[in-house]
Amino acid sequence: NQSSKQHCNMAAEGPKEVQLTETPAAEDDHTPAKATTALEEEDTPWLTRLHEVLVTFWPLGFVAFGGPQAHVAILRDHLVVQRDWMDEEAFTELFAIGQGLPGPTSTQLVVSTALARAGPVGGLLAFFLWNLPGLIVLTTCGVLIKEFINPDDPPFYLIGLPPAAISLVFKAFYGFGLKLDQLGIALATFSCIIAILLNGDDNIEPTATQYVFPIMLLCGGLVTYFDSKRENPWGTYKTPKGWDKEDDKTFKRIGISVPVGIFIWIVWAVVLVASIVLVDVGDVDNEYLQLFEKMYRIGSIIFGGGQVVLPLLEAEVVPHWLSEDQFYQGLGLAQSMPGPLFNFSSYIGAVFKGIPGALVAYVGLFGPGVILIFGMVPFWAKLRHVAWFKAALNGVNATAIGLVGAA
Repeated sequence: NQSSKQHCNMAAEGPKEVQLTETPAAEDDHTPAKATTALEEEDTPWLTRLHEVLVTFWPLGFVAFGGPQAHVAILRDHLVVQRDWMDEEAFTELFAIGQGLPGPTSTQLVVSTALARAGPVGGLLAFFLWNLPGLIVLTTCGVLIKEFINPDDPPFYLIGLPPAAISLVFKAFYGFGLKLDQLGIALATFSCIIAILLNGDDNIEPTATQYVFPIMLLCGGLVTYFDSKRENPWGTYKTPKGWDKEDDKTFKRIGISVPVGIFIWIVWAVVLVASIVLVDVGDVDNEYLQLFEKMYRIGSIIFGGGQVVLPLLEAEVVPHWLSEDQFYQGLGLAQSMPGPLFNFSSYIGAVFKGIPGALVAYVGLFGPGVILIFGMVPFWAKLRHVAWFKAALNGVNATAIGLVGAA
């Protein structure tokens, strides 16, 4: 009743009180301002945001051709430019974090952006929709052992997809580059040159990228961290606002606390150690467990995306579970499908053990990257408001943007 009387009095007293509500610092009584702020910051209902995830990622799973860097470009267009789910800075930070973790980078970006929008259910839903078309086709082909697409003679409607994807990658690189300061441009140029060297030199093994890329990201972060401590830094650094988890809309949407994030990482490590011990030490004679262990172990150590995982997969499964011809037939098909190249795991599992094998291999290879990004996002939401971490992210982001340019 007292609150109602106060609102009536405010309305009766006219414009003066309205002006005080908009500039509460002029009065000792801040109650009207707090009420106004609470109304302004009222979040979109969770079911509405979950529906947004559904309608956004359902069609993307059918058009995500071109590899991980093209996927980043597609996601940037849909999530940042068109739908305004987050600003460019937050999107680039999540992309850089995915680059620094083992697993499929574009899939981790899908999961983290949906997680920041609609919580864990949204993240899992986006992951499923993003991979669904490629998963179904590759599993079907693996079960039937048919060559639907000859990699040496692809159908005409697939020939134009890679060049079109290159234009999307350039568009993303250009958009990211416009946001960089002078130091960021230097870091991006350096990482771009190193990535081109690694991918273009026949004397350098492709697997070297899984070590070099994370080291470059770490070095980029260290450069901007120490630069931010200088009296006259080369880079431009924003002073983050103080963090309050009650007012942080993104942190509340994520729905995972920092202690739970730590527990998720522990789960990843326990599953990795347990599967290796059971298969390699305990010598458990279960083909599904052996399949899961190989895929989960590879997924836990691969940095740099799908192309890096191929040599390890070939060494593990050929000729034990697949012939060389079957492996490369499936690879050609996987490269012609939308979605991440990690979907190739479902083909391998299907050839080896049918549909159950496809699901085991799929969960095994994708599992580590998805688990790790779920555990990392709550740390990101909190630490991005800390000055030293924010400064380090500038360098990590710039280095990751250079990798897009190299692609």
